[in-house]
Amino acid sequence: MSPAPPSPTVGMPSSVTALGQARSSGPGMASSACCCSPAAVQRRLPIMAWLPNYSLQWLKMDFIAGLSVGLTAIPQALAYAEVAGLPPQYGLYSAFVGCFVYFFLGTSRDVTLGPTAIMSLLVSFYTFHEPAYAVLLAFLSGCIQLAMGVLHLGFLLDFISCPVIKGFTSAATVTIGFGQIKNLLGLQNIPRQFFLQVYHTFLRIAETRVGDAVLGLVCMLLLLVLKLMRDHMPPVHPEMPLGVRLSHGLVWSATTARNALVVSFAALVAYSFEVTGYQPFILTGETAEGLPPVRTPPFSVTTANGTISFTEMVQDMGAGLAVVPLMGLLESVAVAKAFGLTNVLGSFVSSYPVTGSFGRTAVNSQSGVCTPAGGLVTGVLVLLSLGYLTSLFYYIPKSALAAIIIMAVAPLFDTKIFRTLWRVKRLDLLPLCVTFLLCFWEVQYGILAGALVSLLMLLHSAARPETKVSEGPVLVLQPASGLSFPAMEALREEILSRALEVSPPRCLVLECTHVCSIDYTVVLGLGELLQDFQKQGVALVFVGLQVPVLRVLLSADLKGFQYFSTLEEAEKHLRQEPGAQPCNIREDAVPDHKVALLEA
Repeated sequence: MSPAPPSPTVGMPSSVTALGQARSSGPGMASSACCCSPAAVQRRLPIMAWLPNYSLQWLKMDFIAGLSVGLTAIPQALAYAEVAGLPPQYGLYSAFVGCFVYFFLGTSRDVTLGPTAIMSLLVSFYTFHEPAYAVLLAFLSGCIQLAMGVLHLGFLLDFISCPVIKGFTSAATVTIGFGQIKNLLGLQNIPRQFFLQVYHTFLRIAETRVGDAVLGLVCMLLLLVLKLMRDHMPPVHPEMPLGVRLSHGLVWSATTARNALVVSFAALVAYSFEVTGYQPFILTGETAEGLPPVRTPPFSVTTANGTISFTEMVQDMGAGLAVVPLMGLLESVAVAKAFGLTNVLGSFVSSYPVTGSFGRTAVNSQSGVCTPAGGLVTGVLVLLSLGYLTSLFYYIPKSALAAIIIMAVAPLFDTKIFRTLWRVKRLDLLPLCVTFLLCFWEVQYGILAGALVSLLMLLHSAARPETKVSEGPVLVLQPASGLSFPAMEALREEILSRALEVSPPRCLVLECTHVCSIDYTVVLGLGELLQDFQKQGVALVFVGLQVPVLRVLLSADLKGFQYFSTLEEAEKHLRQEPGAQPCNIREDAVPDHKVALLEA
């Protein structure tokens, strides 16, 4: 077993020691030390956390992992370019920059950056299958992601709930998967809009090309078998015979690089038919050879109808400038700077927007990667394929790439989420279903509608909080959550209906253990309630007030305000039993441990 990579904090002083050193050095020296400390350097350049301790054993494991990821990334990059509606070389252009950027800025040894199925789908929605738009979208998305990382705006993503994410992911999976049916069956000239695509696919199902359909299904079956073999491989032990370990390694290599093996098999079959002069498959076709030129992103496009300016391009992409960068960061906002820099630099080599890949990250982890250096091997492998293998990509059947895409996105459709939400909280099915259905129309509308439904549910729970009512000798009402101005009217109606609008009126204990803060509107509402209770000749008393809430109520100087430390004392007082007196409203009568907090 290889040793674990070093922790980013190895060799660094503890936070207490560093803080003590900063304080003892004075303000100016503390600032300088903070900026130049090992912790600060490693935080800004994570490579410095593991590179000084790099070993030959890690090099071996990183090389194996990088090779495994590269053999997965190359066929996937070609396939995802098809999803994005771009020539195949743009998938490869997008697959190597992230490897090099993450080598320096990576905070996780497992994560790999590059083109993904969902991001490719979004690119196809907002770039009209024009490479210039896709490259400009990468540049602008990267700038937005960098700004979010620098300004710590990750909290914006907290407003997109898990059901919304699951709804979008599931809809994208269906869209991507069904979008490849045409390639799997060899159908051509099928519209890309989802509903039209479904209609025309079934309308023209009789035009299915037997060769493409058979090869595509065979490729899917091979990928499934190899994946099952990979998932059910027994662990290898050092005491096993050498022959067993070698065979285990061979099977592990074949199942890990299954995408490359299946694509190679399909290309060999297609080439064999090409030699005979009969071609039953639709092929990928020409792929631009060589490395991409290094140039600035296109800020304008010249067409037969004139020049499209930068402003017009931005207007054409519209909501994509918000959806693409946000979706790219949704799962990994912690590395927003690495993602942003990857997209910005990638746009200079004709890359379209990229993000973290779940599938390739899993391959990286299962391959035993030790550091982000594994990405260097992957990046070099992609560059070598651009330089020397593009002529071979011509013979890859589109049905084989379709099989790779379908098998890659199938696990993203979470069938368990519907059953789980039904058991846990059925109301959460509402934003999930709204997002899922509307994303088939327009992605931005689905995400926006789902987030809006989630926000309305959140606001409703804030405005109509649940209350626990105890109907004992004394009426006790306990808000089950916080108390803010939207909830005041509902609380007032609850109190009036249970205490003052009954005959005879009843005293009430308001148990505020779960109330951690109140605002001015709540203070006014409580003051009005106290007056209403006094007019009816009954009492409203408070129990369990936390220090910040008690401070506010004391400052408001509410007439008739009575506070008790315990519910038992409040009940005794309301039953007119001896020995139960309300806490004095003066601050000096508040329990000692709370006085200090009130004076703070």
